[in-house]
Amino acid sequence: MQRTIIRVSGDDPAKFLQGLVSNDLGKMARDGIVYAAILSPQGKYLADFFLVPHHDDILIDVATPLADDLLKRLSLYKLRAPITLEKVEMPVSRGTGPAPEGAVSDPRHPALGWRVYGQDLPDDGTDWDALRVAYCVPESGIELVPNETFILEAGFDRLNGVDFRKGCYVGQEVTARMQHKTALRKGFVTAVVEGAAPVGTDITVDGKLAGQLFTQSGGKAIAFLRFDRAGDAMEAANARVFWQGSSQPA
Repeated sequence: MQRTIIRVSGDDPAKFLQGLVSNDLGKMARDGIVYAAILSPQGKYLADFFLVPHHDDILIDVATPLADDLLKRLSLYKLRAPITLEKVEMPVSRGTGPAPEGAVSDPRHPALGWRVYGQDLPDDGTDWDALRVAYCVPESGIELVPNETFILEAGFDRLNGVDFRKGCYVGQEVTARMQHKTALRKGFVTAVVEGAAPVGTDITVDGKLAGQLFTQSGGKAIAFLRFDRAGDAMEAANARVFWQGSSQPA
């Protein structure tokens, strides 16, 4: 998916963003990159992105289809703060082979390799769908849906996209309440799939809705499941879906 870079500059851009996003920007000093999301006041996902320090500025690396809405939302929060928000032309490259100079590790999972800013490098042939499915990494525009997804159901705690100790941010109260539950009732998992079905196909058990099937690769898929209904004999159109304790194909 194409990426857009939004540059945040001015008087302490980290302080401006710290009260808005789900992760702690203090981690940039250690890792050189932070994965985070911005949420609605109701705690629902609006956009996910990478935050990268660049001289005295911060770069927001976001999926292009989400960039305009993210820029508008940040501009609303800016009010009179001495902050400048602007799109900038900057190539983003990624890969899983030897990392080029200046690259930073994808903070979501070591298997996702590296990202580098300002270099337009050739595609190294990585099968990104296969990696996302294997490690259950949802992607905006596919599994992650603005104003619908909750980031804990999407695994942002596992993907290093949320910090529970950083203090307040927009949507934090809802996220904290979900975190303190004994267990989530719904969420994304990697499932085994026999056959194939279009992204977003309903998963059913005995005619009851149990979830949805998303990205598929190599006999596996990212599925969103209601855990109380997931079980044997799950179906998604003409595909069969198996997860955890359910009967799996030999």
